[in-house]
Amino acid sequence: MEIEKYIKARKKLINEELDRLLPNPTTYPQSIKKSMRYSTFAGGKRLRPILCLATCESLGGSFRKALPFACAIEMIHTYSLIHDDLPALDNDDFRRGMPTNHKKFGESTAILTGDALLTYAFQIMTAPETIKRVGAEKAVKISKDIADKAGIFGMIGGQVADIESEKKNISKQRLRFIHLNKTAALITASIRTGAIVADCSKKELEKLTNFGEKIGLAFQIKDDILNVEGSKDLTGKSVGSDAEKGKATYPALYGLEKSKKIAKKLIEESDSIIESMNLKFSYLKDIAQMVLSRNN
Repeated sequence: MEIEKYIKARKKLINEELDRLLPNPTTYPQSIKKSMRYSTFAGGKRLRPILCLATCESLGGSFRKALPFACAIEMIHTYSLIHDDLPALDNDDFRRGMPTNHKKFGESTAILTGDALLTYAFQIMTAPETIKRVGAEKAVKISKDIADKAGIFGMIGGQVADIESEKKNISKQRLRFIHLNKTAALITASIRTGAIVADCSKKELEKLTNFGEKIGLAFQIKDDILNVEGSKDLTGKSVGSDAEKGKATYPALYGLEKSKKIAKKLIEESDSIIESMNLKFSYLKDIAQMVLSRNN
């Protein structure tokens, strides 16, 4: 399939750029730099940066201009996973089939590694090299947008609500809030970033924001489903942990079959949004379908 070739090519490009951008562990203190690289190159799907580049290209923009932001978003995503896995949060031993960062480097280094990746992401987005590619005004606009979606009004807010909702009977509205923020927010930011780099119109940005929220929500629902009926060998992390911890999930509130129908409907709605736009490529629609069909 063309989309598989595209994803493979863009994933290679992103990995090469991440390797170039991340600090090399040859200077002191080496431990934090090794730790940053360990989790960043632990086999992620690179969904968020690929969505960023795919959106930019679909609107006729240059993926080279979007690349620093795509890599910065992946750093932010990696930091969030490192912190999620900590004993104080989800207390997971494995991530992508490998020991979690705190199991490999210790809890204190894992905390600081997350901090380092988050900080470094904004260093990349505001670096002279990045500003030269897109201009200062656009770099600031994108950086603020990503900060909004990664912070208390997005991912962090969703994670707090997730923790506070454990082992409680919550409403469907609260569950949707958790998933839209803890997962869909950064996915939406990735898509919005690619669109802004490509000089999209206000209407296009509104449509793509809606698209991002829908596939982001579907992605997390699929994650919830895989935690029930997935395989550790494929997902690379513990299965059944959500139920053990009393996590607020779609299968817990709606049941497995209804959750699958909700995810399918969200992808159908996201397809309709893309079909209503005059995009150069079908990458976004194809990636949305892959979100629904994935097994890891």
